[in-house]
Amino acid sequence: MLKRERQAYILHQVNLHNKVLSNSLSSEMRVSEDTIRRDLQELSETGKLIKVHGGALSQSFDKITQPNGRVYAQSDKQIIAGKAVSLIKDGMFVLTGGGTTIIELAHTLPKELNATFISGSIPAIVEYMMHPNIEVIVLGDKVSKTSKITIGADALARIKSIRADICFLGINAISLQNGITDNDWDVVQLKKQMMASSNKVVCLTISEKINTTQPIHVCPAAGIDILITELDPKDPSLKPFVDAGITVM
Repeated sequence: MLKRERQAYILHQVNLHNKVLSNSLSSEMRVSEDTIRRDLQELSETGKLIKVHGGALSQSFDKITQPNGRVYAQSDKQIIAGKAVSLIKDGMFVLTGGGTTIIELAHTLPKELNATFISGSIPAIVEYMMHPNIEVIVLGDKVSKTSKITIGADALARIKSIRADICFLGINAISLQNGITDNDWDVVQLKKQMMASSNKVVCLTISEKINTTQPIHVCPAAGIDILITELDPKDPSLKPFVDAGITVM
């Protein structure tokens, strides 16, 4: 594979999944990790991604809030957010993870909505604080510099003490065979507890992540209640999830 092709693949993966691991890229492209590290260094020097130990992050992690045009598949994520917001009612306790789709959800919340939002995602908290009628509860603990979300035993214990009406999670990958998967161990532990602490679990994802897999298992596909993508719910690619008993929006 030529360097240009490798770097295009790396950029696509980092934009799609927000984070890539050097060893996974090495295995997928059948090149050495040294080659991957050099590619990541070049892409970092040109401002196309953020190189970190063991891999790289999307530019979406560069700042707490992002200007329009910096978010991958932003128009699709806005469609997803529009569908998701219809599930939120006054008086609800809403638990959310982080990620750019969650930020689009925050932007879409109607100003008259009165609800309580609970999150450990620093960018999401900033957005919720700007809403005139939303109460915000912060899940405190150590902050992950890569995901900009609170992680650790205290955060998990706090989530465990909550019973949320609904939980919204941005997801990294989903397939019927492998379920919901991710590439960040600490974030996976949070997602598992968020799901266990909520009456209804809603996963938000662009359709490009359907039938993809990441290294760490979160839950079976049947472990979620609602799947929201930018596609029409009758799209053929979503039929297997409908057949599996998942509500698709």
